[in-house]
Amino acid sequence: MNIILLGYGKMGKIIERIALERGHTITARIDMNNLHEFETATGDVAIEFSHPDAAFENVKKCILKNIPVVCGTTGWLKQKPEIENLCREQNGSFFYASNYSLGVNIFFKVNEFLAKMVSNFSEYDISMDEIHHSEKRDAPSGTAITLAEGVLKHVKGKTKWVNEDTGHKEDLYIQSFRIDQVPGTHVVKYASMIDDIEIRHIAHSREGFAKGAVMVAEWLKDKKGVLGMDDYLKF
Repeated sequence: MNIILLGYGKMGKIIERIALERGHTITARIDMNNLHEFETATGDVAIEFSHPDAAFENVKKCILKNIPVVCGTTGWLKQKPEIENLCREQNGSFFYASNYSLGVNIFFKVNEFLAKMVSNFSEYDISMDEIHHSEKRDAPSGTAITLAEGVLKHVKGKTKWVNEDTGHKEDLYIQSFRIDQVPGTHVVKYASMIDDIEIRHIAHSREGFAKGAVMVAEWLKDKKGVLGMDDYLKF
């Protein structure tokens, strides 16, 4: 399979190594220094891990060039509905996930299950912590936002997530930390006067994210539509 890499930072380089180990070919490596090369790049699929300011245009170009695209960049999701509409209009292939790790996607489901169970017990207040490497530009992380959406879906007492402590009980507070060399840690806390319940996911490296993205790209190559991890994992 021929792969275009959109974004060639640390994550892009790990994706490249894993793709090559799995027998694929990298036909282009696009970053801010050679954006013009994307105009003539060809491939069976593109894997987009750039940064929030570039993601929208990168994905849009892929769809218009009829190149299936796997996107893992977070921090640009206000524009995602526009991309989804364009994908449907063009009969394209767009796959987005805030996290491509199998373990994290299991964690998403555990989080929703726990939120649903606790939803009838108002004595529990819910908050979240997320820790990432200091190079991560957006806060909270896309993974944290997905976790928060899972809570908001089931807990009527929480109406929105916030990234600062407002003191309002209806707000789901996500506290973000940026520390050197931390791939990603996410904690969801249910606290009451009697006891606390916590669930936690700790990533030990970026390998899980990168391998998941390559495996999704292999799967997406001959698919059409707006797709996500539930489609891939058949949750």
